[in-house]
Amino acid sequence: MAEENNNQYVALARKYRPQSFEDLLGQDALVQTLTNAIKNNRLHHAYILTGIRGVGKTTTARLIAKAINCIGPDGNGGPTIHPCGECENCKAIAADRHMDVIELDAASKTGVDDIREILDGVRYKPVNARYKVYIIDEVHMLSKSAFNALLKTLEEPPAHVKFIFATTEIRQVPVTILSRCQRFDLQRLSVEILVNLFEKVLKAEKISYDLQALQMVARAADGSARDGLSMLDQAIVLGNGNIDAETVKNMLGLADRQQSFAVYEKLLEGDIAEVLRLVHELYTNGATPMLILQDMVDITHLLAKVKILPEFINDASLSETDKEMCKKLCSAPISILSKIWQMLIKGLSEIQYASVQIDALEMILMRIAYSASLPTPADLLKELKKKSTITDTGSSDILQSNVADNSVVLDTTADLVKFMTAKKQPLLLFAIKNDMSFKEFKDGYLHIALSDKADKNLILNFRTFLEKTTGKVWKFDIDYEPLGETLAFQEAKEFDRDKKNISEYPLVKAILEEFNGAKIETFIRKSIEEAENEETDGFDTGAMLNENEEEE
Repeated sequence: MAEENNNQYVALARKYRPQSFEDLLGQDALVQTLTNAIKNNRLHHAYILTGIRGVGKTTTARLIAKAINCIGPDGNGGPTIHPCGECENCKAIAADRHMDVIELDAASKTGVDDIREILDGVRYKPVNARYKVYIIDEVHMLSKSAFNALLKTLEEPPAHVKFIFATTEIRQVPVTILSRCQRFDLQRLSVEILVNLFEKVLKAEKISYDLQALQMVARAADGSARDGLSMLDQAIVLGNGNIDAETVKNMLGLADRQQSFAVYEKLLEGDIAEVLRLVHELYTNGATPMLILQDMVDITHLLAKVKILPEFINDASLSETDKEMCKKLCSAPISILSKIWQMLIKGLSEIQYASVQIDALEMILMRIAYSASLPTPADLLKELKKKSTITDTGSSDILQSNVADNSVVLDTTADLVKFMTAKKQPLLLFAIKNDMSFKEFKDGYLHIALSDKADKNLILNFRTFLEKTTGKVWKFDIDYEPLGETLAFQEAKEFDRDKKNISEYPLVKAILEEFNGAKIETFIRKSIEEAENEETDGFDTGAMLNENEEEE
C-alpha cells in the first residue's frame, strides 16, 4: 500500500496501486519475461509498455525500477522480481522521490530541449541506485526532432542506464524507437478480475456491497483498473458507504438490465407496442436513448456468443439475470441476431445526428421489430430454389415442363437466342452469352470456346436443354482458350450502333439539341407489323428500329 497522509483521503486508485509484481493483475506474460530476464541476468536496456488507460503502465515501469534497484533489507541484495519494499531504494521509488529514477511526462514536455536535458545526465552514474532509470510516460507525444535526438543514446546507452517508455498510442511511436526496445502489451482486465479486485478493496475498506453492482462497475470500466476504482470511489460516496445495484445503475445512467432484456424479447417477437412502452419507461427512469441502444448491442453480442459457445453461459462475468435471459432467448437463430446487429450498429450513427434522440430510437426499434421475423436473404433463396425450375446456370431438371419438338431447327446463334427466350431460360442464356463464344454453329453440332470462369455444369446443362427440347443428340467440340466475340459483346456492339443511328433521326436529333445534356439511354426494337398495329406518336415511331432495316 502506498504511503499516505492520515489527514487527507487518498483515492482508491492510488491507495491500492500495486506495490509488487504479485499485485499486478492480468499481466502474466510480462511478469514471466521479467522474472526470467532477472534470473538469467539478461536485462534489456529499453522497454516500451503499451495498453489502454488504467491497466498499469506507469505502475509497471516503477515496479521494474524497484526490481532492478532493490538492495534488500540488509543492503546486500541484487536485482529481484520480488523487491523487498523496505530498503531505501524501494521506499524512495514508491514515494516518487528517488533521484536516480527520473519520470518525464512527454505530454507536457514534448520538445527536443527536454530530451537533451535527459541526454546530458545519461553519462553520469547513479548516485544511490544500481541503475539510473528514465521513465517517459505518453512517449508518443514527443516531437519528431525529440525522437531523433533520442535514437543514438537509446541504441547504445551506458551500462548504468535503463529506459522505460509507456504509451497508449503505440502506432504513433516511430518504428526506429520500437526496434530499439523490448515491447510489452498490457492486457485489458477481464470483468472477473476487476470484480475480484473490487471485492478485495471493499473488504479492506469494510464497505458492504452488492455483487451485481460490482459487475456493473466492472463492465463500465472496460478493462481499466483505474477507471473501475474511480467509479467505485464515486459509488461509495453516492451510496453513503454502501454499494448496491440501484445506486450504481443511477450513477452510471444505465438502463435496467432486466427491462433491457424484456425490450429485446419483444423485439424478437415483433411486438412493437410493448417495445415502445418499455422503452418509454426506461427513458422516464433516466436511461438515455444512446445507452438503451448500446445495451441492445451488448445483448445481441451476448446472445450470439452464447449461441456459438454454449459454455460461455457459465462465465463468472455474467450476472444471474444475464444467464437466465440467455437461456430464455437462446433459441433466436444467428441469422436473425446478425441482422439485428447490423441495424443496431447503423442506428448508433443515426441517433447521434437526430434532433430528438428518443424519436430516433423508437424508429430504429420499430424497423427492427418489423423485420426481425422476416426471412433472411438466404432463407428466401432456399425457398425460391425449391419453387423454381432453374438453378444458377440452369440445372439438368430445368426442362421438366418442356416437351421435345423434333421440328425445331437451330442453324444460327440468333435462332438459339430466340428459342431459349421462348422457353424462358434467362439464367442459362445469360451464361451462354457471356461465358462462351461460337466458332461453328449448325443444327446438332457446336464448336465453342469456353471461359475458364464458366460454371462447371454449364456445358452439361446446355446439352441437356438442347436434347430435351429438340429431341436430337448434339455434339460439342470445346476449346479452352481465350474467348473471341461472345454473344453479349456482339449485342453490345449492335446496341451502340443502333443507338447512334437513332440519334441521327431528325426529330430525335432536334430533341437532343434542344435539351442540353440529354442522351438516349435505351430503346425498343419492333418489327414493321408490331409498329403498324400500335397507335404511336411521331417520336415513338421515329425512335423504333425496324428489324428488317438494321443494316441501314
